[in-house]
Amino acid sequence: MTPDSSLRYGTVTRLLHWLMAACFAVMLATAVIWNISEAEWTRSLYGLHKSFGFILTVLIAVRVVWALANAARRPKADSTAAKLGHLALYLLMIAVPLVGMIRQYGGGRGPLKVFGIQVMQGAPEKIEWMAELGNRFHGNAAWLLYALVAGHIVMVAVHKIKGHDVLPRMFGTPK
Repeated sequence: MTPDSSLRYGTVTRLLHWLMAACFAVMLATAVIWNISEAEWTRSLYGLHKSFGFILTVLIAVRVVWALANAARRPKADSTAAKLGHLALYLLMIAVPLVGMIRQYGGGRGPLKVFGIQVMQGAPEKIEWMAELGNRFHGNAAWLLYALVAGHIVMVAVHKIKGHDVLPRMFGTPK
């Protein structure tokens, strides 16, 4: 197991990054399906979306703590824009599931179940401000997060084209 260094991200950082990428892919897939189909079967995806959302919430919390603890050892951002982009990604990675959890608790939707196991009780009655906050913010902020993720991926390609390949840092291989 390798630690973070100034040249590349370590094993734990990479594992968190790629696990979260896989979970985000599931979240995006369910959201896209809901937006392009009105078929009744798509409702069955809510449990999957919530389960992966909860897993993401845990992974995000671990990743934030890990990133703060290892900040001095990690590869430095190439520019102010990169720093701001990563900050925006982290803020939205925290905000989107937090607001989703608030909506789950106060939205009158019952308990939160992760793959059938109850992990959080819902409020006994709908709490309007919680439901409204989630209804207004969760989806829109998630789409913004996905736009930033797309930009993140595009910038990796731009760096590669310009001769400064940053992808090996997240694969843990030497440049």
